[in-house]
Amino acid sequence: MAPPLSRRTLLQSAILAAAVPGAGAAVASAASAATLPPPASWTLQPFALKDVALGSGVFAAKRKLMLDHARGYDVNRLLQVFRANAGLSTLGAVAPGGWEGLDGEANGNLRGHYTGHFLTMLAQAYASTGEQVFADRIATVVGALTEVRAALRTDPKMLAVTGKWGGALENVRGSYQYVDLPAAVLGGASAITLSVWVKPTHDANWGRVFDFGNNTTRYMYLAGRNASGVPRFAITTGGPGGEQGLNGTAALPLNQWSHLAVTISGTTGTLYVNGTAVATNTAMTLNPATLGTLTNNWLGRSNYASDPVFAGAFDEFNVWSRALTQAEITSLQTKEAKLSTPGLGDLASYWFQATSGGTFSDASGRGLTATLRRTWGGPSHPGFLAAYPETQFILLESMTGSDYTKVWAPYYTAHKILRGLLDAYLATDDARALDLASGMGDWMHSRLSVLPEATLQRMWGLFSSGEFGGIVEAIVDLYALTGKAEHLALARLFDLDSLIDACAANTDTLDGLHANQHIPIFTGLLRLYDATGETRYLTAAKNFWGMVVPHRMYGIGGTSTGEFWKARDVVAGTISATNAETCCAYNLLKLSRTLFFHEQTPAYMDYYERALLNQVLGSKQDTADAEKPLVTYFIGLTPGHVRDYTPKQGTTCCEGTGMESATKYQDSVYFKAADGSALYVNLYSPSTLTWAEKGVTVTQTTNYPAEQGTTLTFGGSSAAFGLKLRVPSWATAGFQVTVNGSAVSGTPVAGSYFTVSRTWQSGDVVRVTVPFRLRVEKALDDPSLQTLFYGPVNLVARNSSTSYLQFGLYANAALSGDLLPTLTPVSGTSLHYTLNGTEFAPFHEGTEDPTHAYWRRAEPRVVFGNSDSGVANPAKADGTTLLDEVWAAAPFASKAALVTRVRTVVDAWVAAGLLAQADGEKVVSTANAATYVA
Repeated sequence: MAPPLSRRTLLQSAILAAAVPGAGAAVASAASAATLPPPASWTLQPFALKDVALGSGVFAAKRKLMLDHARGYDVNRLLQVFRANAGLSTLGAVAPGGWEGLDGEANGNLRGHYTGHFLTMLAQAYASTGEQVFADRIATVVGALTEVRAALRTDPKMLAVTGKWGGALENVRGSYQYVDLPAAVLGGASAITLSVWVKPTHDANWGRVFDFGNNTTRYMYLAGRNASGVPRFAITTGGPGGEQGLNGTAALPLNQWSHLAVTISGTTGTLYVNGTAVATNTAMTLNPATLGTLTNNWLGRSNYASDPVFAGAFDEFNVWSRALTQAEITSLQTKEAKLSTPGLGDLASYWFQATSGGTFSDASGRGLTATLRRTWGGPSHPGFLAAYPETQFILLESMTGSDYTKVWAPYYTAHKILRGLLDAYLATDDARALDLASGMGDWMHSRLSVLPEATLQRMWGLFSSGEFGGIVEAIVDLYALTGKAEHLALARLFDLDSLIDACAANTDTLDGLHANQHIPIFTGLLRLYDATGETRYLTAAKNFWGMVVPHRMYGIGGTSTGEFWKARDVVAGTISATNAETCCAYNLLKLSRTLFFHEQTPAYMDYYERALLNQVLGSKQDTADAEKPLVTYFIGLTPGHVRDYTPKQGTTCCEGTGMESATKYQDSVYFKAADGSALYVNLYSPSTLTWAEKGVTVTQTTNYPAEQGTTLTFGGSSAAFGLKLRVPSWATAGFQVTVNGSAVSGTPVAGSYFTVSRTWQSGDVVRVTVPFRLRVEKALDDPSLQTLFYGPVNLVARNSSTSYLQFGLYANAALSGDLLPTLTPVSGTSLHYTLNGTEFAPFHEGTEDPTHAYWRRAEPRVVFGNSDSGVANPAKADGTTLLDEVWAAAPFASKAALVTRVRTVVDAWVAAGLLAQADGEKVVSTANAATYVA
């Protein structure tokens, strides 16, 4: 194979390709139709969500709960952090909190991600249901983000609010804005009064009302709250240890106007709060004159970079070159400064009510115009869009170790926003959404394309800080819509070569890696393969999937413990309260279906059914809540674990992907061959497919998995194609297909697709029967630790014990090998059973019952057909018991066949010295006398 192109070479080639006549026209046509063209490398293609309508059943019931959340949650709360970052009015909305607010984990460094998830949910909800409410909500979000980007592209402008005397300047928390005053504002005065009205809106300590200084050594400040929560004034030429200060006696009330004033004259300094002198220092030796000319003269910002920007409103800031008297301070409480006894400040006077734009004129007569600024300056590119400053992206470029309190996966958050915008565009054809998405692509390319290769590799290898989610997949989709060469080049700038090369060589290096940081990388690599044809991307993705499934997979389809992978084939050894991060299942489903588009390996869709029907469905609580999505973060597999549907502080990544999962359950029920020659039925789920190109509808009627089969009814025009029905790998009890009541010839094979080819007519009915059997799956590293399945359904024991339960299953095993007869059905409740007084129920039921997904297999005595031989069940050194060896040969055509098998095994164990001859005869006798379920 030729060596891969460098990123710089790819960019040059892509630019040339974009210049080829006709290429741009094709892309423009695709974009104008708001459709994402399927790649030529896909031999299968998905149907749009709008083409597959869910019918009544467990999926529709779960989706309804999430749709209610999508309708009920105030999107202005999601937009709050974006509007605040741009210095816009937040319309009184309260940020969601948790990961989506400034007070959440790691200072809210991930804020904005949840809005992207929510936008994707709305897009999927609209595509699936056509309800206008979802389109309207999308338009609100896209419109607001358009305004946010426009505001970020310009210098900040005053946000006017009602002030003490008229208008006032509001500093929205999260805007990182401050007022920059000219250097001459203090005038070198030795005596001074500084007076200001403030309305704090947050109780953070050390937010500065004003700060005049050069650094953290020489400065003079007034903080609304010190470490004790009261106002503090200080002046120093020797840093914190040399501060001469004045401390208030009570906290300033939030959301109320308070007047603060400081006077210095000679050796006396006084702090006034609302006209009352609350602190006096008569031993002061410092004043503004001793500070000299200062570089930083700020309202709302501190010379200490770690201090918060003041959150609240300012009205009337005045500076006088003398110390006002108590009476003069008192007069400022009831009158505007211009009408008060002292009048306007002679050194500086700012009336915020008389100001528009981002500059503030000085009414003192000195002409000292002040300017509203951002602490971080502004975006490096007009396409920048985020709910926080560009700082995290900048810091990441120089980081050598991860610290999510400083930088928390900024490109991960960018991915969520970008994906949400793309989905909004594809669902509603809103050109603003595509313009925002394209701008983000342009901005990221402008940042990353100038970085050295070594810097990129270091960034993407950082845990958490360098995580970028599924951004590559989204960028390749963006490229498919825009045709911009820079967008394709951008996608390849995220290559993490050490990971790609190892997986392409089928070298398993996953031990110790953060699972969800890496899974979506491979879906992106598949899309890069689609766009570039570079086979190492495809090979790496296929090999990676095989390293996770089944080698790091739990029975429910999930993976990871404490968010990380451990050694290959260690399952029992990783059981904890923090298994199976829900995002991991979401991303493995995306990877599995995308792999299946390239190669129709049935194992991909077997996994899809497993994870979708168990972990993903079970991660959603069966409770209505307009305010919360009620989705798990971790699913603990420890004994007696109770699922937490309101994890951490809220608005987590898993709640975000959970919202998405619950609004696209139907996305992989059906696929079509790229040439139209076949229809794949991957999942048995009540639904109606509209295959517009064929003029055909297929209605699937079933109560699966409560029903062991499905019925497909054809409508519309006649059409010739192969109907490919998935035969699950667990379907070893027979798989039958009839068309219009007649059996279809052929032998379905478990773990494959069974094809029925004909010219389909309206009214044709296909009946698929998929008999379930009860079976166990053993932990790879401890065969005695097992989990129970009935067909595709993982059954969990509901029991409050926090120790592993012990169960035996052979007591009444059927001749077919089905273990179900050992359990007792719960009357009136499908898929519920009891064993030894413990109820087993489907994992997918979103309850808060304590559950045991894994338990210990214990078959202490040899029992057949509920008849106890009285003989202990012997075991070999590897743990295999006599009963295991007998039943491994199931199914048995007759009782006689079973007894023959028992005799063969007993004789072998007796000969090996593992079983006494007399006990062996008791075993054979018991097997012969027992009665069995067929």
